[in-house]
Order: sequence, then structure tokens, then C-alpha cells
Amino acid sequence: MLSVKEFGVEVYVPDSSVVIDGTLRRLIIDGKIEGKLIILREMIDQFEGMARSGKTLGVLGLEELRLIKTACKTRGVGLEIASVGRRFDSVDALVRWYALDVGGTLITSSRTQLLAAESAGINVLFIPPSRTRISLLEKYFDRWTMSVHLKEGAPPTAKKGRPGHWRLEILGEETMTREEVEAIADEIIEAARTTPDAMIEVDRPGSTIIQLGDYRIVITRPPMSDGWEITAVRPLVKPRLEDYRLPDKLLRRLEERAEGILIAGAPGMGKTTFAQALAEYYMRKAKIVKTIESPRDMRLPPEVTQYSKVYADPDELHDILLLSRPDYTVFDEMRTDRDFRLYVDLRLAGIGMIGVVHATSPIDAVQRFIGRVDLGVIPSIVDTVVFIEEGEVRKVYEVTMTVKLPTGLREAELARPVIEVKNFLTGNLEFEIYTFGEQTIVVPVKGVGISGLEQRLRRILSNVVPTADIRIEGSQVNIIVPREDLRSIKKVRRKLRKIENEYGITINLRLV
Repeated sequence: MLSVKEFGVEVYVPDSSVVIDGTLRRLIIDGKIEGKLIILREMIDQFEGMARSGKTLGVLGLEELRLIKTACKTRGVGLEIASVGRRFDSVDALVRWYALDVGGTLITSSRTQLLAAESAGINVLFIPPSRTRISLLEKYFDRWTMSVHLKEGAPPTAKKGRPGHWRLEILGEETMTREEVEAIADEIIEAARTTPDAMIEVDRPGSTIIQLGDYRIVITRPPMSDGWEITAVRPLVKPRLEDYRLPDKLLRRLEERAEGILIAGAPGMGKTTFAQALAEYYMRKAKIVKTIESPRDMRLPPEVTQYSKVYADPDELHDILLLSRPDYTVFDEMRTDRDFRLYVDLRLAGIGMIGVVHATSPIDAVQRFIGRVDLGVIPSIVDTVVFIEEGEVRKVYEVTMTVKLPTGLREAELARPVIEVKNFLTGNLEFEIYTFGEQTIVVPVKGVGISGLEQRLRRILSNVVPTADIRIEGSQVNIIVPREDLRSIKKVRRKLRKIENEYGITINLRLV
């Protein structure tokens, strides 16, 4: 028995925290409450309003109140519905002051409510929130499971393996009913409400996104989807940057020079995992690191502050990051114009930025900025592009600006500012980006115009050096000539310099 007054019946007034998480119902069933329980009508109205707007917590709250009524009848606890008749910004504040007016005991799982009530001299029964296990969902996971997919009318399935190398496995022959999926969803939401390391990131009429420990969970329901569906994703490993076995040259660049980094790749290839490893690497290098996420699903040490786009607009994030001046900010899942503008503003302000974008090729990541910023600004905001495929670093680009005649053009007066996108590890030029008229052109350099150029070079040299070996790699042309076959080196060099100026290439003449 928790509390019974010596004279009269003890009055209990619960707030929403102990209703939604099932704590109040368990107290009644376990016989730990006797006397009278008063539920405020304003709380019921709040749950109803949430339910009508499609928010799962409203439905869960109303369902709990129905079960609480049944439990009170079973255990002989008096139940009364009362109304305060006053307005407060918070229903829980209304509950607190009502408990003071009637001399009742406030029941809460909120530490903030506890402190406020105690400072007002209100008798409080505080039930600390406990870690609620999501056993109905966790039974579908094993050590190799990347994600679980539950849908009413379909059997449960799971992706097992690792990024880029997984298989879809059917976990049962029986199709799931709506009631089964809803029960799992209710368990997840209750756990999100009561677990310290959980957060309901988004709660819309048709969908709820939750970060619960290592699980990122998406719940969708009609009418947004054609049935109840739950997708739960869990990272299998938490690699360090050293586990990627990056070349020393790339590690030096990431540590010393790269400050405008894009991490690109297709969905599910391990972009966020690599970004997480890079953020932790910078933290271990005594850098101040923060993140912008939606939802917050990176598993990072407490030293790294993680901000949510859901609970702050770009202007607020901009002000916070400019005032706190981190060395690096990881911007996960950049999608909208506002995301890219925030990335650009922070980078131009001198903050090191690491952006994560969906792209099927590394050059696609660079092209995401075209049209959003002036072309000449791109090398100032993006200097390194890391492309992730199947959980590994497959390609790294370096982005620079120069003034030259674009590859393939012949007239010297067509020289202009050109963004060069080079393979960082080999130094080979792979793409050129420049304006031509009113259009922005992205040109793959490797293999463009090579056959015509090679024919012209062979035609020029055939009169003097028939045995020349011509090798073309992007804008680099290597000509290997036996020494005894050259009659006049100066004459050949003059002709080669003329072609260099005409085509904007570099010709290396080597005598063997």
C-alpha cells in the first residue's frame, strides 16, 4: 500500500507521463493504490485532440485510460473525472495545481514535474521511468540482421548481411494481422516515451519516426500508407575510421586540408556509418564536432552534440553553430534547398563541413550544388568528395578551380574558369565543369575527343617520327620516341607546344 490517510480516503491525481507509459495501470493492478483516482477531463481532451490529428501518442493515451477504468473496477479503486475550469499552457501544469487544490498526491514519471511539485509543497509519488524492452520487435533480430520489415497482410521479412552484400529473408510463413503490427507499434511508442536514450523524432498523422537506442524505427499507417507498416533498422557494427584502411595520403588530407567534405553513395551503402566514424575520428583529434541530423541516428560519444532538424529551423541552427564555432559539423541526409543553403552558409563562415548526400556516382554529389550556388563558389565549399559503395570507400575526388581552355575546345580565346574534378589518389582529371553561354556543362574528360586528338598527333609526327608511341590519359599526353628516330628535337617541341595551346592539354615528350 503506497499511502492511505489516517482520516478519509487518499486522493491521487496522475499526469500524462504515467498514463501513456502504462505506469498508472500497473500500479492499480499490483494493488499499490487504494482510495480515489481523479482523471482530469482536460487530459482526456488533449489525448483526443492528438488522436484526431493522427498522432499515435493520443491514441495510446486514450487506450490506456480505457484500460485504467477497467483496472479500477477490478481492484475497487474509485475513479472520478473532474475538470479544473481554468486554462494553462500545459495540461501537466493543470494537473499539478489541481492536486494542490484538493490536497491530493500527484503521480508522475517526469523529473521536471517532480521538482515543480515539490517546490510548491505538493505531495508527489514519483515513479522513475524504466527501460522498457521491445521484445515483440527484438525477437525478429539476430546478430546478422540489418533491418526488419513488418507489414499487415504480409509475412515478416529481414535484410541480413552487410551493406552491399545482403539477402532478404522471410521470417515466417504466416502473414501479419493489423492487430499484431499495431501491438508492436504500441510497444515501441511506449518504450520511446519511457526510455532515457529514446526520442520520438517525428509524429505526423500518417507516420512516426523514432530513435530507440540503436534502432531507427519508422511506423506508417493508413491513410498515408495502404496498411500498418514498421521498418526497424539497426547498425551491425560501429567501425572506427582506421577500420576502413584508408591510404595514408587520404588520411593526411582528411586531417590537414579537407574542410568541405561530401560523403556520397546510394541508400543503404554505409554513408552515415562512415560519417559517424569520421566524426569520432575528428573528436579523438581534439576537434569540436557537432551534427545536424533528421532523425538523430548516429551513435556518438557524449562529447559530440547532436542537433535535430525536426526541433529547430535552419536559422536557429545557423545561429547556434556560428556562436558555438565547432571545428567540424556533420550534416546528415542533405536533401532540400534549405539544407544545402545552411551547409553553404556555415562552410563560407569558416566551419568545417561534412555533408552526407544520396548519389549514384561521386560526380552526382558535386552536381547537387549546381544551380544552388554560383559555379565559382563550389570549390570553396566542397573540396573533397568521398564515394561509399558496399560499405567501403570506392573513390575520392578533389575539387579545384583553374583558368584554362576546356578539354575539346580549340580556340584559345575560349579559355575560362574551369572546375576540375580529379581522382585524388591518382591525380587524373576525370571531369570538368564550366559555363558555356548560359548553360553549365559537366564534361567527363577521360576518353572525350581522344581519338581525333591522337589521329592529329600521329599525323603531325608521322613526317618526322613514324615510330612514336602516343599514350593519352585525360588531358595528359605522353609521347615516347626512340632517340635515334628524332632528327630535330626543337622542331618537334615547337609543334607540340602549338598543339598544347590549341587543345589545352599537356604533352610530355620522352626519349628512350
